[in-house]
Amino acid sequence: MGIFTNTEFNSLEDLLVDQLKDLYDAENRLVDALPKMADAATTPSLREAFSSHLLQTRNHVTRLEQGFNLLGIQPARETCQAMKGLIAEGSQVIDAKGNLTVRDAALIAAAQRVEHYEMAGYGSARTFAEQLDLSDLAELLQSTLDEEGDTDEKLTELAVNEINVEAIRTYSPTV
Repeated sequence: MGIFTNTEFNSLEDLLVDQLKDLYDAENRLVDALPKMADAATTPSLREAFSSHLLQTRNHVTRLEQGFNLLGIQPARETCQAMKGLIAEGSQVIDAKGNLTVRDAALIAAAQRVEHYEMAGYGSARTFAEQLDLSDLAELLQSTLDEEGDTDEKLTELAVNEINVEAIRTYSPTV
C-alpha cells in the first residue's frame, strides 16, 4: 500500500483486504528474490537459511490465498512499493564487491529489513481480522507472523554467532 494512494477505505474490512493484497504481492516478490539471495550467500548456513525461508514463503503465499478464500474473494495483488524497494536494496548487496563474508552480513541485514516489514504488515492485518471477529483468518496471519519472527531470530543468531564474527576475523585494514 502506497502512502499516497487513491484507495478508498470505507470500512476496516476494506483496509484488511488492502493489507492482504499488499502482503500477497510482497510474498510473491520474495519468492522470486530469495533464490537470488541464496545463490549470493557464500556461507553455507546462510544459503540454507534463505533456501529454508523460501519454502516458508511459498506457504505464506498459500496461507494468504486461503485468507482471501475465507473472505470470499479472489486472491489479488496490489503492488507493494515497500517490498520493491527492499528487494532493490537487497539486489545492490548481491552485486556488491569486497569481502564475501561481510557481504553475507549485509545480506542478513537486508533480509532482516524484509522480515521486519512483513512482521509489521502481518501484525496489523491480524489485528484487523481479530477486531472483525475473523478468527480463522487471524489464526492464519498469526501463523505466518510467528514464522517471520522465527526467521528473524535465526538470522540474528547466524549474524551474531557466525557470520559477523568471521567478518571481523577476516578484516584487514587497507590503510
